Amino acid sequence: MTTVFNFTFVPWFRSVAPYIHKFRNQTFVVGIAGEAIAAGKLPHLAQDLAMIQSMGVKIVLVHGFRPQVNEQLQAKGHAGKYSHGVRITDEVALDCAQEAAGQLRYEIEAAFSQGLPNTPMADSTVRVISGNFITARPVGIVDGVDFQHSGLVRKVDTAGITRVLDMGALLLVSPFGFSPTGEAFNLTMEEVATSVATALQADKLIFVTEIPGIRTRPMDATAEDNPIDTELPLAAAEKLLAQLPAANHPTDTAFYLQHCVKACKNGVERSHIIPFSVDGSILLEVYVHDGIGTMVVDEKLESLREATVDDVGGILQLIEPFERDGTLVKRSRTEIERDVGNYTVIEHDGVIFACAALYAYPEARTAEMAALTVSPDVQGQGDGERVLKRVEQRARAAGLDTIFVLTTRTTHWFLKRGFVLVDPDWLPEARKRKYNWDRKSQVLVKKLV
Repeated sequence: MTTVFNFTFVPWFRSVAPYIHKFRNQTFVVGIAGEAIAAGKLPHLAQDLAMIQSMGVKIVLVHGFRPQVNEQLQAKGHAGKYSHGVRITDEVALDCAQEAAGQLRYEIEAAFSQGLPNTPMADSTVRVISGNFITARPVGIVDGVDFQHSGLVRKVDTAGITRVLDMGALLLVSPFGFSPTGEAFNLTMEEVATSVATALQADKLIFVTEIPGIRTRPMDATAEDNPIDTELPLAAAEKLLAQLPAANHPTDTAFYLQHCVKACKNGVERSHIIPFSVDGSILLEVYVHDGIGTMVVDEKLESLREATVDDVGGILQLIEPFERDGTLVKRSRTEIERDVGNYTVIEHDGVIFACAALYAYPEARTAEMAALTVSPDVQGQGDGERVLKRVEQRARAAGLDTIFVLTTRTTHWFLKRGFVLVDPDWLPEARKRKYNWDRKSQVLVKKLV
């Protein structure tokens, strides 16, 4: 039993290590919907955030309180009123919001103060600090509707927040802001989290929400054929948002997506929408490649690039299993270090998921694409196609007319992408001398038009 556990735990733990290194000293702004707390998810969310912080991540936690305020209003026999998807905060609603925020603050602080033996919080020391870090202004009157004490973020105290994070504390921000005259305004968690993430130029903005993520495929498809989009380029997210009706409810597709798009357009590297219904969803989103929800990412953060000497280890780790089963010809570290400038890689969060090398034969106006490899974790997502296109671009830029590959197992993949089979005698003389006749690799050529 122990052996089986080792075979599952050790590779998993090793696979997580690059993300631990990548995210150390980064800043995450996490917005937790009040519905998650109402559903009893706070203890586990606190445990997961405490673990992430223990690995060197700086965390700003912004809590929502929609259901808690509604509960307070109901207890007072006062109906909640909304317009344009925003609460109209009258005097009674403002009192209820202040009461709910105070109660939630104590609950959150208590959750991070747990330390029972044999629990994830054992020996953890999480200091939670909150305060008046948000300056607000009134929403005012919109389309004839007076929003009264509902507000918008005017300014974020970036310097104050940075000092708290540098102290090693977790910063807790309630959806309240104050005017220079001391007037309190009820804000939305989503706007506060987006504004804080933008002001800090955070590395991630994460919404822990009622919805599983963003689905762009037809709703009548089967569940298997209709997955959540785990990665949504910013341009695609903007296009989708333009096609959606105005969001008035948290379960509307545009509700969280509009804030993710706004954050990415204003310098936040990645914005995420994940479900609180899945236990450990934050850990799954942050430390597993495919994640659990939807990540909106700015295309300017291009992960497709030419390799550097720092990528040698990642390339070796990627191609080694394929060398072992005979799919690829074995290459030594020395060989890859020598030729690393020939490689194109796809890298996500410090991990190499695809690569290929280009070896030119200028006298024959052709080049070999070698070691085209895509991690099993991401096969079928188009990374092989992206690497191929970049390699073709490099070959064209070098003034070459064709590229060729030698393969024993992936002939059909290349045929579908414009390559044609040729006899090994077609190879440039320098390459023909190195051709392994025992391996019987097929040669395929593609014209660069």
